[in-house]
Order: sequence, then C-alpha cells, then structure tokens
Amino acid sequence: MKKSIVKVTAAVLLLSQLLSMGGGVQNSRVTAAAAAPSSAKPAATVMTDNLFKYGLKKDVELPVTLTAGGLSYTLEKIMIFDFKSKEAVALRKTYKYGEESGLVTDPKYMVWTKFTVKNNSNVVLNTSNSGEKWSLKFQNLKSLDPVYRPAPVKLNDKSAVSWIRLNPGEQLSSYQAYYYKANFNYFRINLFFNGAFAEKYIVEEI
Repeated sequence: MKKSIVKVTAAVLLLSQLLSMGGGVQNSRVTAAAAAPSSAKPAATVMTDNLFKYGLKKDVELPVTLTAGGLSYTLEKIMIFDFKSKEAVALRKTYKYGEESGLVTDPKYMVWTKFTVKNNSNVVLNTSNSGEKWSLKFQNLKSLDPVYRPAPVKLNDKSAVSWIRLNPGEQLSSYQAYYYKANFNYFRINLFFNGAFAEKYIVEEI
C-alpha cells in the first residue's frame, strides 16, 4: 500500500512540474530536450574600443553619455588606427577622406567613432554654421580634429557624418572620423551646447 502511495505522489509531482514549465504530458520530450545542456557557443563580446592598445586603461566602460543644455551625446564606440594601417586606408577610401584635416597635417592616427546625439532642447543643433558641439581629447588642449567628406555631403548622413542639423526633439546615430598626431595621456569628452558645458573622463589623466 505504501509503494502505491509513493508511485502516485511521484506521478503527481512530475505532472505539476511539467505544467509549471508551460507544457503538458505530451510536451515532456520537448521539455527534456530543452533542459539538456546546449552545445551552442556563447555570443561573442562586442568590442567597443581599442584604447588599451595605446596605453589607455578605462575607468568607465562605453557607452558613455554626456548632457548639456538639452543636448545629449553618447559615445558608443571608438577605434584608434595608425594612419597608414589597412583599416584606416580602407575607411579613407570608402568615405573619400583626404590625407589631412583642417587642423592636423601629417596625422599619425585616424580615429573612428560611433555615436548618438539627441536634441532635447528648444533650439536647433547646427554644426555647419556654429561648429562642433563635442570634442574628444587625449592630451592637454589637443583635441581630435574632425575630418569631413568632400562635397556634395549629405546632411545627417548615418553612414559617416560631416554636417549635422537637428531640430528640437530629433536625434541621429552615425559614425564620425577624426585625425590626431599627439600623445595619449588620458581620454576625455567635452560637450558644449546652449550655454552649458559638461565633461567626462573615460580614462583619467596619468
């Protein structure tokens, strides 16, 4: 009699477990298969930067967001390439960048960034007539210099931006290129907009 009670109790327990996982008795094989260890490989980690290659140890992980005057800038990815590397050459060829920027001749590095900017203010963001609103710095007062694509340039180009115009409430996700030739002592982002200022260190000053 005790054996019968044990068998019934075990059957009820198994049934309740199957039902609690969303399946009935008819799904027991599927449930068992799902419970088996998966042989699939875990998803690869997305690389957001290669700062370590240039001696920069992050204090903050990307993405990083700054907000000033109703404008938010999020740096999602930054990759530094030696100017003559195959990666840098390929980017310049794809987007027809020149061999120098407005402020940097004979650059040592090409820097490629992915970013998102949101205009939550009540004024228009227009970089074509009032300059850049964010700057990236690796050393002292030396900023990375944006490099622009030759005309005709599409406004708010999502593949590689040159000029940006965003009305209040608009946002843009794109890529931006810079040239640089100085050293790497830290990594800081500055944001200026609508009379306000913000800064953030991703790598503290050495």
